[in-house]
Amino acid sequence: MSPSDWGDGTRSVRAGETEPVPGAPLRPSPVFAAPFHLGDLPPRTGGADAYARTEHPTLRDFEGAVGELDGGRCLSFATGMAAISAAVLAFVGAGDRVVLPSDGYYTTRLLARSELERFGVRVDFVSTPDIEAYADGGGLEGARMVFLETPSNPRLDVCDIAAVARAAHAAGALVAVDNTTATPLGQRPLALGADLTVGSDTKALTGHSDLLLGHVSTRDDALYAAVQRWRNNTGNTPGPFEAWLGHRSMSTLDLRLARQAQNAVAVAELLADSPAVTGVRWPWRPGDASFGLASRQMLRPNGVVSAELTDEAAVAALLGASRLWTAATSFGGVHSTIDRRAQWGADAVAPGFVRLSCGIEDTADLVADLSVALAALD
Repeated sequence: MSPSDWGDGTRSVRAGETEPVPGAPLRPSPVFAAPFHLGDLPPRTGGADAYARTEHPTLRDFEGAVGELDGGRCLSFATGMAAISAAVLAFVGAGDRVVLPSDGYYTTRLLARSELERFGVRVDFVSTPDIEAYADGGGLEGARMVFLETPSNPRLDVCDIAAVARAAHAAGALVAVDNTTATPLGQRPLALGADLTVGSDTKALTGHSDLLLGHVSTRDDALYAAVQRWRNNTGNTPGPFEAWLGHRSMSTLDLRLARQAQNAVAVAELLADSPAVTGVRWPWRPGDASFGLASRQMLRPNGVVSAELTDEAAVAALLGASRLWTAATSFGGVHSTIDRRAQWGADAVAPGFVRLSCGIEDTADLVADLSVALAALD
């Protein structure tokens, strides 16, 4: 059987592996070095490493694994925002126009308003549900890049990557997709026509809430070189321990996603049945506005659910009555968390809007605990 025919579990464990060497560790160990011996070779010749900011064996191990799952060549970054910045700023300059999601990750919007516009880049914001019609209507003409986030964070709307990519390429624009919520097992933007796929690997890809990490993948050698040049010049590489820890943590991605999705099914139904909750969103739930497209475009579901409670006090009461749902931001980890998004002051959401990240606890325990907490709202 070819590795391309392996299932998600096998690919998660084996991605990035090289041929085994007798006596070598079963898994690669982290290399803690900044400079490397040059000998009598000129720097960066003969495959030799020279300096950790520009080349490092532990980073290559992690990048090989992620790139294999993404279906492209990968470059790792210190954080998800470092990866997003590289995906945009490696290609966009003064006078260019970029189209960004108005409903996506709020720090991406901050990057646009605080930095891109300061550099003379024109930014147009379009919501995820509207981007396909915007593209079909000629809105991408003259754009240098279209940046998508699907499913969007925190509302979990989905857009048609392939359709937007066709329109963008016809208009001469690049397409980058923030694939953080879906993960490379849940969606493969490069196979759908995107030029770049980006991930905050802090979240579900590594999934243990104990590191900061990001990546950019592409199938295009020229785009890869441009992103690599940006990373080398700006110094946005991760440390070797973070890259090693991320690579190790990826091995359980298939198992974690399966349990998180199983929990999300039950949690979404429980929330939808509660009179204290409105606006439940999970793209894989029949009846959700994104269900049809998510079912066609995505490969498997994830564990992130959004919903709305009455107000801030209701969210506090829910958390106060729960033992298993923790108040915390970020998502995709092994612990189940609730994040009241309005408290950050960046998302245009109601005070009681929450993003629930289902962890890998037993489904029955999570449902029982959340049921008690919801009953406390009556």
